[in-house]
Amino acid sequence: MGKIKKIGVLTSGGDAPGMNAAIRAVTRTAIYNGLEVVGIRHGYQGMINANFKPLYAHSVSDTIQRGGTILKTARCEAFRTPQGRKIAYDNLRAAGIDGVVVIGGDGSFKGASLFNEEHNIPFVGVPGTIDNDIYGTDYTIGYDTALNTVVEAVDKIRDTASALNRMFFVEVMGAEAGHIALFSGIASGAEAIIMPEIKGEARDISKMIETGNKRKKSSNIIIVAEGDEEGGAIALAERLKPQLKGYEVRVAILGHLQRGGSPSALDRVNASRLGNAAVEALLDGQQSVMVGLQNNEIVLVPFKKAVKQHKGLNQHLVDIIDILNV
Repeated sequence: MGKIKKIGVLTSGGDAPGMNAAIRAVTRTAIYNGLEVVGIRHGYQGMINANFKPLYAHSVSDTIQRGGTILKTARCEAFRTPQGRKIAYDNLRAAGIDGVVVIGGDGSFKGASLFNEEHNIPFVGVPGTIDNDIYGTDYTIGYDTALNTVVEAVDKIRDTASALNRMFFVEVMGAEAGHIALFSGIASGAEAIIMPEIKGEARDISKMIETGNKRKKSSNIIIVAEGDEEGGAIALAERLKPQLKGYEVRVAILGHLQRGGSPSALDRVNASRLGNAAVEALLDGQQSVMVGLQNNEIVLVPFKKAVKQHKGLNQHLVDIIDILNV
């Protein structure tokens, strides 16, 4: 690879608040360094379809506060194949693109890692997923906003739960990781938190209910990650109803509400830092790496390490759940 003169930027996989702040940072950092910038619309599918759009400083004006992604996103089965990646490579070459910044999750990084094994256009990743489940970084874009959305919703649910002596099972996102459930559960004072990483946790709910009754609680909130072994909030509530005769049982599924909305200040700042660092990494000759944050410092993590290692829960926070609910 010679000197980088033009870079592409795309968002891939699920959208997350703060992706636009990262696109903005990539665009303006590149322009500041004398590079041309191309937005690749609809993720890897746009790379295969050559759906490219030049980006200028004014192209990303008035975007830092917007949720979603101005470049759109998509899942792309064709990019999983060598033939699809070859088409993408040819399109990048034809457009004169020398490097690519990928904003997404572990699936996006797996695709980028495979591409770099086969072709010589460097890819650098920016972690963008509300699940905060990518190994090698303490933070992913969108996580903080999603947490605030959940906590605000649970606070409102608790008001009506208290008024009517109801027990609410609130389902949050997290098909394979309980980071949203854990943090939002502690932040909202939930009486129980059910996560896929902790098997059989539901068996402790009866103890929680008994403790709550002794304290004469008028409501209970149980946070359930959608990927829990019980099958989610609806299945768990149905199984436990016979034990909950003193309560009206209700289920609230927050769903894609957690992905939307204006990004928090933290998401805007960190997305800006990571977008800037991604361009600097490309200029420094890096490839097949993710820029992340560890102890609030920028780090580079190889794609293969980021996607193969598992990011566990903060065990200290898990340990204090029962203590805070005495």
